Amino acid sequence: MGKKMAIVGAGVSGLASIRTCLEEGLEPTCFERSDDVGGLWKFSDHAEEGRASIYQSVFTNSSKEMMCFPDFPYPDNYPNFMHWSKLLDYITTFAKEKNLLRYIRFKTLVTEIKKRPDFSVTGQWDVVTEKDGKQESAVFDGVLICSGHHVYPNLPKNDFPGLKGFKGKTYHSREYKGPEGFKGKRVLVVGLGNSGCDIATELSHTAAQVVISSRSGSWVISRLWDGGYPWDMLYVNRFDSFLRNNLPTSISDWWYMKKMSVRFKHENYGVMPLDGTLRKEPVINDDLPARILCGIVTIKPNVKEFTETSAVFQDGTVFEAIDTVIFATGYGFAYPFLDESIIKSRNNEVTLFKGVFPPPLEKPTMAVVGLVQSLGAAIPTVDLQARWAVRVIKGTCSLPSVSDMMHDIDKKMRKSLRWFGDSQTIQTDYITYMDEIASFIGVKPSMLWLFLTDPKLAVEVYFGPCSPYQFRLTGPGKWKGARNAILTQWDRTLKPMQTRVVGRPQKPYPLFEWLKLLAVPIILIAVFLTLN
Repeated sequence: MGKKMAIVGAGVSGLASIRTCLEEGLEPTCFERSDDVGGLWKFSDHAEEGRASIYQSVFTNSSKEMMCFPDFPYPDNYPNFMHWSKLLDYITTFAKEKNLLRYIRFKTLVTEIKKRPDFSVTGQWDVVTEKDGKQESAVFDGVLICSGHHVYPNLPKNDFPGLKGFKGKTYHSREYKGPEGFKGKRVLVVGLGNSGCDIATELSHTAAQVVISSRSGSWVISRLWDGGYPWDMLYVNRFDSFLRNNLPTSISDWWYMKKMSVRFKHENYGVMPLDGTLRKEPVINDDLPARILCGIVTIKPNVKEFTETSAVFQDGTVFEAIDTVIFATGYGFAYPFLDESIIKSRNNEVTLFKGVFPPPLEKPTMAVVGLVQSLGAAIPTVDLQARWAVRVIKGTCSLPSVSDMMHDIDKKMRKSLRWFGDSQTIQTDYITYMDEIASFIGVKPSMLWLFLTDPKLAVEVYFGPCSPYQFRLTGPGKWKGARNAILTQWDRTLKPMQTRVVGRPQKPYPLFEWLKLLAVPIILIAVFLTLN
């Protein structure tokens, strides 16, 4: 084996990192504080310190073809959007079939990671761990931090005057596990993100009244998109991404808002973002509009103040006799085992090149995998990040100069503020980001070459879903099954729904839809020329 690599966390980021280390001939050791793999997707009936926490009813927001490891498709019969238990089965199967478990030290907490005295020469790290009350230290040539960003809750209690005097229950959404105990209760959920909407709609079936308070609003879309197909398989594609990034801003903004409002008029339901042109990550929820329509969930603006029993909103209205306030206010990110200056090297901002590498390090032997967020699935993102990070640490790929990396971070930050707003600091554009990382390691699909050599595949790659298999078509880590996986992805998508066959499964043909749209102006021009 080659260099020794320490990996913190055995969620999907950690597993991707272990597998990549093995592919590149490195020696991985993964430290996991719990007793199993899965990270965020390992459900527990109570919130555990230092670990991500989900509720019992969680389903995936990305469909199975868009969120798999790129050389490991889900079984045909798996549903498109999975309960956490189904996804955990897949993750566990992946770990076993790739023989990754032998490299994981379970029930082992990483307490400290620090540079060795000769770091500027060797790039090595001292990693201190603790298990069963005993500490151990070891030297590693590289470190991959894969502990995620759903661990440390953001609970802004100081932002709400009067909250200390509120007599009801208050807690963060990470502590929520299910609707038991809420029958007949009056509940205020603060936050209109994915967790807030999931919790509110679930509680609306048992609680007496549920109110959601939102500071800035959100776009709310369904898992079902045009024709009942999974939303991301129609929305996340290269052609649409090209248009969004190259059309004039006014047209791009109009098109984005139109796409987000296909299902219902957000302004009628009180959920529309204050700045609708921002590409902030939309909320994926199938039930919220119907629950609002039935009057069981009510949307309110930000809370101005709390009294002992009620909440007063910015518009002056009051929600009386509240039993429980659930703060679905997101998460911060912290690495208590690491000197903060490494990750937050400027103005307390996270300064990572492409969301992965800390620029100021004398040697690029540390990387963060799984911190960025995008309107795309996490598993293929972290898989690609891990492949790049390991090749850099191994020495196969090189990084730009520190000044060039900092310039890129500044440029990305300006674009992020323009596209996503100041509350979405780790948000990025999925396909653009994936192509950037893929270019570094030589696995970005060449569209010109594909259209010249394999037109059938090229049409599916460019106009169809930007599925993970695209990044295993060529280059290091090439998978011989990638082409077939792309050409059969709609078969696997439709298979689990064909439990009562009433005709041939209907696949979408995005290219033909665009050709029909282009035909409209051509017909109008022809009519105009004929009449004149």
